[in-house]
Amino acid sequence: MSEERRKRQAEREGANDGRVKKHLTWGGIVILLAGAYVLGWYHKNHKYDAFAQCLTARGAKMYGLYWCPHCAEQKEKFGASFRYVAYVECAIKDSKELAPACKMAGVKLFPSWQFGVDPPKEGILDMDTLSDKTGCSLP
Repeated sequence: MSEERRKRQAEREGANDGRVKKHLTWGGIVILLAGAYVLGWYHKNHKYDAFAQCLTARGAKMYGLYWCPHCAEQKEKFGASFRYVAYVECAIKDSKELAPACKMAGVKLFPSWQFGVDPPKEGILDMDTLSDKTGCSLP
């Protein structure tokens, strides 16, 4: 092989190496962005896990109805962490009656929160109010 031919082949191989590296760089960027998105989503949806567990440990209980838009709004404030909140479903499907536990607690408007033996507090409560009522610290 002539010297000139070797030079051209080396140049072509060098150009290919640059393209491969460029693709690996873009691939790395895509992976980093996807990872950041997943971590952000997880944090957003689970940032209240410990707070919700503390509410339940301190005796806070939410009464709600599955079809109630205000109850859904209260649940959305917790994201996926709502699964740790002590929740009582007051609606009985195919009935206009409330669940017995809700009647005993004296709940009439939804959502309602009960803190220990205090009467239920009605309405959507913000996280600061829940924190103040229970002594649970917010993230």
